Amino acid sequence: MDSIQGKFVEANGIRIHYLELGEGPPVLLCHGWPELAYSWRRQMKPLAQAGYRVVAPDMRGFGLTDAPDDLYAYGMLHKVGDMVALVGALGADSAVVVGHDWGAPVAWHCALYRPDLFRGVAGLSVPYSPRGSQSLPSLLGKMGLTRFYMMYFQEPGVAEADLERDPYQVQRRLLVGASGYGVKHGKSWPAIIPPGMGLLDASPEADTLPDWLSEEDLDTYGKTYARTGYRGGLNWYRNMDRDWELNAPWAGAPITIPACFIAGSLDGVIRMPGMDKAVDNLPKTCRDFRGTTLVEGAGHWVQQEAPEEVNAALLSFLKGL
Repeated sequence: MDSIQGKFVEANGIRIHYLELGEGPPVLLCHGWPELAYSWRRQMKPLAQAGYRVVAPDMRGFGLTDAPDDLYAYGMLHKVGDMVALVGALGADSAVVVGHDWGAPVAWHCALYRPDLFRGVAGLSVPYSPRGSQSLPSLLGKMGLTRFYMMYFQEPGVAEADLERDPYQVQRRLLVGASGYGVKHGKSWPAIIPPGMGLLDASPEADTLPDWLSEEDLDTYGKTYARTGYRGGLNWYRNMDRDWELNAPWAGAPITIPACFIAGSLDGVIRMPGMDKAVDNLPKTCRDFRGTTLVEGAGHWVQQEAPEEVNAALLSFLKGL
């Protein structure tokens, strides 16, 4: 089998970089924040060996993919449009879409907007939640949670100045802190940032790395973000209110294509208020739900922390389509 290839394509008005391996039915792997296509490095070969054409893009605003200047060029309609255009650029008439962290809402909305094009969806870490009565930032504001990290990210320039001081340390502290290892060893970074502090300084130092994360991995992430900065990914958070407004036509709509959900048992996302209900409701919000896989002891970066378990769950789902 050939090695993983890095490629570029013009799609949906931007230049998208993606990693590709294998031949067969396409499977798109959508990463989250603050990651890259690189975060799927342990999934690509096993899925390709099973007979799939595995494509992991650097998402809009990340890595080698274009990062438009316009803040409003990072909405969900744009991001789903990128994946739709990428499928077309691959010469395919359908694909399975898999997403982790922020990539999970992209994957869920690919399924919601274009069930004719996507034949299956797997969400990692973030379950599908139909559009509610108000946006998450609005809800957080009413609750007085103005220092919640998503709220801290809202003002352009503030989080950039914080995180871009030391991208290597940002990646080290955030990746370790949100992992199962970080949870077990008291290294979790705070979801609510203390007043007068930024996320970097509020996150515990990671003096030891877990076995799934190497210095080479951190060097790849750190050097990339030192070059690109964090603006592109942060702009995803700054479109949450607008995404909620534009998603009004799909209020309460279910996912109709085959779907599954995978998460680590120690993932802070599924322990956030309301997320347990969203996970429990997946058999109702997804009309063809194929099951939840909770990986014991894994944290937020589940596909990197527990690749064997995640790959087995994905392959089982794919073979059942």
